[in-house]
Amino acid sequence: MQSARVGKRGAIVVPAKLRKRFGIEEGSIVIAEEKEDGILIRPAIVVPVERYTPERKAELLLSNAIDEADYRKAQRVVRKLGLDPDSIPHRRPV
Repeated sequence: MQSARVGKRGAIVVPAKLRKRFGIEEGSIVIAEEKEDGILIRPAIVVPVERYTPERKAELLLSNAIDEADYRKAQRVVRKLGLDPDSIPHRRPV
């Protein structure tokens, strides 16, 4: 257990030994979580979010169809997106 001092505006300096152990560097993002007996500070994992274009949605719909009936349904949904299913690169179900 190591101690840290709270500075101006609530800034806390995490001891170097703990920063190294948990891979916390300058600019790292951490999560502060309220617990019954105190505050838990831990490294955060940042996961990029992919925003799907209509074409990417169409590709996923068509490629993930499991049978011919599902594929036809996907084609209808793609047409509702205003796209031609035949113009979208994808894998047809076997």
